[in-house]
Amino acid sequence: MRIGLHYWNFSTPADPAQTAATLAETARIAEQAGVSAFTVMDHYFQMERTTSAEEPMLEAYTTLGYVAAKTERMTLGVLVTGVMYRHPGLLAKIVTTLDVLSGGRARLGIGASWYEREQRGLGVPVVPVAERFERLEETLRICLQMWSDDNGRFDGTHYQLAETLNVPAPISRPHPPIMIGGGGEQKTLRLVARYADACNLFGTSPAEVAHKLEVLRGHCAAEGRDYADIEKTVLVMRPPLADPDAFLAEVAEYAALGVTEVQTMPDRHPVEFTQELAERVVPRLAGIG
Repeated sequence: MRIGLHYWNFSTPADPAQTAATLAETARIAEQAGVSAFTVMDHYFQMERTTSAEEPMLEAYTTLGYVAAKTERMTLGVLVTGVMYRHPGLLAKIVTTLDVLSGGRARLGIGASWYEREQRGLGVPVVPVAERFERLEETLRICLQMWSDDNGRFDGTHYQLAETLNVPAPISRPHPPIMIGGGGEQKTLRLVARYADACNLFGTSPAEVAHKLEVLRGHCAAEGRDYADIEKTVLVMRPPLADPDAFLAEVAEYAALGVTEVQTMPDRHPVEFTQELAERVVPRLAGIG
């Protein structure tokens, strides 16, 4: 079982002048400990579901570019990119740039986006949910075309590109892995079956994840896709340091379902959290899965 660190909160330390050093030290400790992936959110306001929108938040891909320069091995990605926040052609170029500069460590995590307050606040178009999913599918097709030998046009319902030139190409082969986040059974998991290399589900419970994976299996059958070809990942909501035994027991249940990577989120100062994670949790993952 692999573990990823999801760096979702920039409120600690309180002094923004210390943010970069804290981020770098957290990433250094994580990589040294054997953490496999480092992810950030794609938000511009902090989530109101969690705390105040006025709490600090950094732009995702700029942050990952900084982390890329401070690390050598961890996969880097956004969990997950909001489809409405960047034009698809530019998104493909941004992820390609991260992949090239990180030595082939980029992963495109993407979803349909949902946080309307930040979209309205910053002037991002707010469209109906059904249209967001249409745009998500076109975005996936555009990224795949830009990561192929086809430099030609793309003519979609929502996006028209005169040429999909993308030089240099990504280092990752055949392209940066595509991870689609979310558990929507009718649309999201269908798109996973059709386009993705990996899915990311909320780890609310092993039973819920088992159900979502069965839905995905059905979509794979309908799409003619081998279910085994899709990597299964879970963002575990249980804090790992409150009770490491309980956390690891839950991770073992996910492993039994075929999950190969879990992500966890700091619930205290990120350097302190990552140090304790490295000491109390990461070494015990080797025996799971």
